[in-house]
Amino acid sequence: MKKNLYKHLSANTYPGRGIVLGLAPDGAAAMIGYWIMGRSANSRNRVFEALEDGSGIRTVAADESKMEDPHLIIYNPVRTLRDTTIVTNGDQTDTIYTYIANNLFPGYGFEAALATRLFEDDAPNFTPRISGVVDMRRGGYKLSIVKSCEGNSASVQRQTFDYPEPVAGEGHLLTTYQKDGAPIPSFAGEPQRVTVDEADPAAFADKLWAALNADNKVSLFVRAIRLASGEYEDVIVNKYHRV
Repeated sequence: MKKNLYKHLSANTYPGRGIVLGLAPDGAAAMIGYWIMGRSANSRNRVFEALEDGSGIRTVAADESKMEDPHLIIYNPVRTLRDTTIVTNGDQTDTIYTYIANNLFPGYGFEAALATRLFEDDAPNFTPRISGVVDMRRGGYKLSIVKSCEGNSASVQRQTFDYPEPVAGEGHLLTTYQKDGAPIPSFAGEPQRVTVDEADPAAFADKLWAALNADNKVSLFVRAIRLASGEYEDVIVNKYHRV
């Protein structure tokens, strides 16, 4: 059953990091949303910053003097490679980029790259690695989650979901967690089928940002890709400012 994206997010105080991929209502644009949230001071001490060539974003410390541990929180969430946008919640972005760029396992570089990776080593949560790739000409996309088996670090689960022919005005949402907790329960099941009601990236970003929990949200990235040309427009929203 398709859910209202904004209501679904606003009902959850801590879905963690999240990716939403889909098509605008007119089917002419692919829409991407990625956000980070944080409960600790170290996790919240971040902003999104555009890469120098405009092809994606990186996370950087909002205040370098307060950075306690860059492990797992400093990475490139979004990179662009030819007609593919890669979006993830960790440094697996670069692994996927390398596999696709070098044409390793043609057609399956996304899956092959993630077969080399595990969930994050942040016991006891063992935060899942969530990843997506978008075809910037056709609008199809894939989503993946690499997680532990209900917190068992000896058992990894890798699940990939392929949406080659998405429906206009719809998308799929994948988050790291189901909800807040101690430890935090990993996302379970298929990505949520959700509404995508905007083609304008600024309007989409405004609605997503408003839906995320005010205390825990940190940064948001939105990209709108015009499928006819492959051209894209990015929007970045940061709760904190770099000093």
